[in-house]
Amino acid sequence: MTYSIIARCPDTGRFGIGIATYSVAVGQWCHGVDDRAGVTMSQAFVRYVNNDLALSLLRQGFSAASVTRALLEDDDYPDYRQIGTVSRDGRASCHTGPGARGWAGHRLGDGYVAMGNVLSGEPVVQAMAVSFEDGAGQVLEARLLAALAAGRDAGGQSNGVHPLGERSAALIVSASDALPRTDLRVDLHQQAVDELARVYAFCNRYAHYYKARGLRPVDAPAQEAFEKSLA
Repeated sequence: MTYSIIARCPDTGRFGIGIATYSVAVGQWCHGVDDRAGVTMSQAFVRYVNNDLALSLLRQGFSAASVTRALLEDDDYPDYRQIGTVSRDGRASCHTGPGARGWAGHRLGDGYVAMGNVLSGEPVVQAMAVSFEDGAGQVLEARLLAALAAGRDAGGQSNGVHPLGERSAALIVSASDALPRTDLRVDLHQQAVDELARVYAFCNRYAHYYKARGLRPVDAPAQEAFEKSLA
């Protein structure tokens, strides 16, 4: 019962995951981002080794489609999986098995996969895709967060009887030479998508400060002084 978007930024080459779910602590399973190789995410009835296997193949230069095929061939229950992959060249691939709880499906685009299961319907992934495409030129974190909000507003999750709110969410984006890594999660919150956006907006103000403090500690102000400058 999850919806997510994985993507490569064509401007910076950064890879990222934005994910939201009724399940708790989803961030602990979102380790499928490599700075240079690509991004992958397994969900639905999750096979927890999939992300590690996929990253290993991506680092060897396998295409997104071949990574997806390899994971399915290595699985006794591929019909229950939802697996998305974007390789270093920006090509995208996704598998949604017929055993994933409905509504389940995905949409592929230029450098991204929008996917979900236990959703209110197809408009959720469509809204995520449109939002992501409309955000071209923005920083990747902002595009991923906007896509999650669009999916929620398009109906989000539902078990077919009543809506299911998002109780956890995560945002993971790889680093580039100019931009630091983002790795944020909300493990349990009644409005997890909004809370993730709030945490990102707050923490993003510190990103360059922490990087500069490590590179030039002699010039770094104390954190209390830096916080006063923000005010």
